[in-house]
Amino acid sequence: MAEQKRIHTNIPFRLDRLPWSPWHILVVISLGITWILDGLEVTIVGIIGDVLRSPVTLGLSCFEVGFLGTAYLIGAVVGAIFFSYLTDRYGRKRLFMITLGTYIAGTVASAISWNFISLAIFRTITGLGIGGEYSAINSAIDELIPARVRGWVDLAINGSWWIGTIVGSALSLYILNPAVFPINLGWRLAFFVGASLAFAVLLIRRYLPESPRWLLVHGRVDEAEEIVTQIENKVRDQTGKELEEPQKFLVIHPRDTIGFSDVINTVFKKYPKRAILGLWLMAGQAFLYNAIFFTYALILGKFYGVPADQIGLYIFPFAIGNFFGPLLLGKLFDTLGRKTMISLTYILSGALLAFTGYLFYLGVLSALTQTIAWVVIFFFASAGASSAYLTVSEVFPLEIRAMAIAVFYAIGTGIGGAIAPSVFGALIGSGLPINLFYGYLLGASLMAIAGVVEIFYGVNAERKSLEEVARPLTEVEKIEE
Repeated sequence: MAEQKRIHTNIPFRLDRLPWSPWHILVVISLGITWILDGLEVTIVGIIGDVLRSPVTLGLSCFEVGFLGTAYLIGAVVGAIFFSYLTDRYGRKRLFMITLGTYIAGTVASAISWNFISLAIFRTITGLGIGGEYSAINSAIDELIPARVRGWVDLAINGSWWIGTIVGSALSLYILNPAVFPINLGWRLAFFVGASLAFAVLLIRRYLPESPRWLLVHGRVDEAEEIVTQIENKVRDQTGKELEEPQKFLVIHPRDTIGFSDVINTVFKKYPKRAILGLWLMAGQAFLYNAIFFTYALILGKFYGVPADQIGLYIFPFAIGNFFGPLLLGKLFDTLGRKTMISLTYILSGALLAFTGYLFYLGVLSALTQTIAWVVIFFFASAGASSAYLTVSEVFPLEIRAMAIAVFYAIGTGIGGAIAPSVFGALIGSGLPINLFYGYLLGASLMAIAGVVEIFYGVNAERKSLEEVARPLTEVEKIEE
């Protein structure tokens, strides 16, 4: 394309200096729903795992139940890569409508599946939508939320994954109760809940704007200026506060497209330490969560004899602990800093998991004490896992943000997550506590190592503009003050 003229702008800093307002809450709710939907999906599959083993339903084996989680994650990895390229090329708004639509289609299809193969395929399609959502949504959120609260807001949104878990757990107590619904109907109804919620959100998202930052680096300055002005007017009316003009400016040369080669060169050549950091953080938390949660129902059912229609009672407190971890600890990521809090949450949760695994091996835990231990572990692990997504979404340039998120999500999930449900499903199927203990030790080690990597390679991104954390690729010459 022909070279576009140089642009001198303060749009990013105008967004960062905005006071918190109802408009920001709308952004958080309409975009953050992705995490709730993902939590709902994972919970549903985890809870109905024991139900799907019944000959009255699909008669799946422990391995097949575990593989449903793997199929979902494979779809999420592919969806993240595919849709991220489209997100960076065609915009955040267009893609977060398409990806949510893909999720709805996969979830509805899952409800009418008739055997293992069909359900695995439909779970893969559902994962495609969720994976695409991650890259489109995380980039959009970071680009619209003020820098001073970006860490806390990101962690709180990521932690809302557990609201979906709470909804799924409460739902299971009713729809999986054979006295209320036939056993082969209740698990199908669970999928329709997620689809219904997603459709309602699809309608709300129509009112969100395109990211002004994305418009800016693609040379669409007039559109970006118009949207920022509209946002400023809404925030001013909602808060009653006058807005000071920022003193910082960017000087850029817009580019229409950024290819995968630009992503690879930037991520792995220009920022190799950040690349190592992102891989460890994503892989560690992905293995831990996908290993434990996709097989949660199997563990409670096989080792503790908890009936399928009561598993939700044990997941409910576990989910509450996970939700409040990022919510209560999140502000410390903006005050004490990223490096301190990320390393602390990763290392501490890894150590607690290893200790709990040893108690499980000794056979001294009950369903109740096992749940209490997991609540404590994942209070810290949830904040750490949320910070992994925060890290990879803010430490790389704006033009490749969606693709960078996708690359790290895909590699991290592929290494640490996609194989975890199947592996743990096989370990549980063996019926030997020692085998499951080895799995716990592996998950604990990955978390602890990731925490150490954060100590050495972490980025002090707290309270800084995205453009100051990672210089955009569109030839930023300087940040003027």
